[in-house]
Amino acid sequence: MSRINLIEIETANEEQKALLEGIQSQLGMVPNFLKVFANSPAALRAFLGLHGIAGEGSLTAPTRERIALALAEQNACEYCLSAHTALGRKAGLNGDEIEANRAGTSHDAKAAEAVKFAQSLAEHNGDVTNAELLKVREAGYSEAEIVEIIAHVGMNVLTNILGKASQLDIDFPKVSLNKVA
Repeated sequence: MSRINLIEIETANEEQKALLEGIQSQLGMVPNFLKVFANSPAALRAFLGLHGIAGEGSLTAPTRERIALALAEQNACEYCLSAHTALGRKAGLNGDEIEANRAGTSHDAKAAEAVKFAQSLAEHNGDVTNAELLKVREAGYSEAEIVEIIAHVGMNVLTNILGKASQLDIDFPKVSLNKVA
């Protein structure tokens, strides 16, 4: 049971209801983490804005999901791991790739550098080395894509923290963490 109130469409105020109905129309459901965000419509709007902008970039959907999977495992957020396993499969990732991503790498050499860089960003609060930046550039990522990786790390760390702090009920097929939290 969530430690932070879930806002349901049926009991939401007008502002919350409009936001949740928009999500429902796009996704066909409202994931529990967005129901928690809805406690603060301003926070939900900010997250949706960042998510929308991040999705418009040049990183591929599979690479965005690879990053999310690596960080969910690294940050021990079972809710996010479950959600991004489902979303990763939808983006075309197979079971072997998902396991590699959870371990901090990828079967795709270029994507492996993005995943490693993302994990280092999260682990070191952005204090990455020149060598790490050089490796991600040498893998073929542009300056814009590097900034997008950074944005995705920030967005995923935010949702990992929200998922863990609220102890959300998992509303995706449950996937257990590989390591102990």
